[in-house]
Amino acid sequence: MPANTTPEYKAAEAAFRRARDPRDQLDHLREMLRTIPKHKGTEAMRADIKTRIKELTEARAGPRATGARSGPPSVIRPEGAAQIALIGPPNSGKSALHARLTGSHSQVGDYPFTTQHPVPGMLAHQDITIQLVDLPPIAWAHPVPWVANALQTADGCLLVVDLSAPDCTEAVIELHGILEERRVHLTPMWPVDDPGPPRVDDAFGAVVPTALVANKADLVSDVMTELRVFEELTRLAYPMLAVSALTGDGVDRIGSWLFATLKIVRVYTKVPGEPPDMTRPFTVRPGATVHDVARLVHKDVAAKLRFARIWGRSGFDGTHVGAEHVVVDGDVVELHL
Repeated sequence: MPANTTPEYKAAEAAFRRARDPRDQLDHLREMLRTIPKHKGTEAMRADIKTRIKELTEARAGPRATGARSGPPSVIRPEGAAQIALIGPPNSGKSALHARLTGSHSQVGDYPFTTQHPVPGMLAHQDITIQLVDLPPIAWAHPVPWVANALQTADGCLLVVDLSAPDCTEAVIELHGILEERRVHLTPMWPVDDPGPPRVDDAFGAVVPTALVANKADLVSDVMTELRVFEELTRLAYPMLAVSALTGDGVDRIGSWLFATLKIVRVYTKVPGEPPDMTRPFTVRPGATVHDVARLVHKDVAAKLRFARIWGRSGFDGTHVGAEHVVVDGDVVELHL
């Protein structure tokens, strides 16, 4: 029996796919459950929605007060200009890279499965920060049942591998198999601005833009040759970066690559009669409007916005613009209520 979902349900599902904040995702899931038709053809979909609501609710709640199975939250609330997850097989040097990029206290060790739960940290680049979340290694020997939840909020991920490891190829293929089983689909396409038409049979599958980070490049004599062989054996065509967390070689390129590839737009604000604050920009994606910037300032500002004055590449100095004016990187906006 076909599902025959309503336009309201389809709109809620599309909003869920775009959402990155777990709170917003929960709101859209509840709206999907409210608007989905209740008949035999939607039984599986309704059960799927209820399961996803339960998983997200438990993940946001964090560890239980009692019980042997309690643990830390598996979903990290996005902060900064974007959230990027670090994934990889055991012993790829993922946590060492995370520590060097963010200055975090992510536990590092020369043994597998050192990381046991999500570890957030902030990568500084120019005048913005990008959140990097170090996730546990992904392997059948160390199942991580909540990894799909953790990746739902990510704008992308860095797949960290050790090309010098003899089982590198097999470990990466295994990682992809585990993620596919959990309905996490890695893609080389950055960014995924439009997830395309909804897949009714997999409404909650996560499509995550991915780049390959060849760590421990200092241990490989010819990195480019190894990368070509790796690509041929795995048939993966991700954007590739070669780095060494130990020596720091190539690490500085990660921030600039993410900034350019994610197409981050920085918008600065000013108070009438005062100079602009050029130290703490608001960050949005291409196509964002003055209204989107106002929402980041405060929801009441967005609700009461009458017009704005704008300086920068998207307008002449001090031009009066409406709420739907599209901003570009470097714009200065003065909001008038």
